[in-house]
Amino acid sequence: MTDTPVTPADLEALTEQLGRIPRGVVAIAARCVCGRPAVVRTAPRLDDGTPFPTSYYLTHPAAVKGCSTLEAEHLMEELNAELAQDAELAAAYARAHEDYLARRAELGQVPEIEGISAGGMPTRVKCLHAVLGHTLATAPGINPMGDRTLMALRARGLWDEARCHC
Repeated sequence: MTDTPVTPADLEALTEQLGRIPRGVVAIAARCVCGRPAVVRTAPRLDDGTPFPTSYYLTHPAAVKGCSTLEAEHLMEELNAELAQDAELAAAYARAHEDYLARRAELGQVPEIEGISAGGMPTRVKCLHAVLGHTLATAPGINPMGDRTLMALRARGLWDEARCHC
């Protein structure tokens, strides 16, 4: 996937999606099939100086709601159990963590968040929104927990990136 520039219309859409003015947006990392933002790429340091480790921030309301539903239904516990039992999966998730850090480093170094990615990587899954944002911003196969989250959303009919939910 390729980042796209942020337009004034994107900023309006993000304000509507988030219910607040977006902060630190440097690009749109993934879009709904209708063109509205789904994931933003965020600067590792916000304008006010605050370190911000979440480079890929999920904004699409239906995807956010779907992830929240899956979290409430304890999908993270299932994924963490799988992670603890499967060495290959754990290694792939560790590689996702390194990928995340490398992509964030493209935007600058912030010592306060060095080595910290998002979503609990590399050892646990603590935020489905973050791991899904990484998957949507990059490609399938980069973040196995984001991939599993996307599959669960599709299977439950909660959200699918292939159709508009706006």
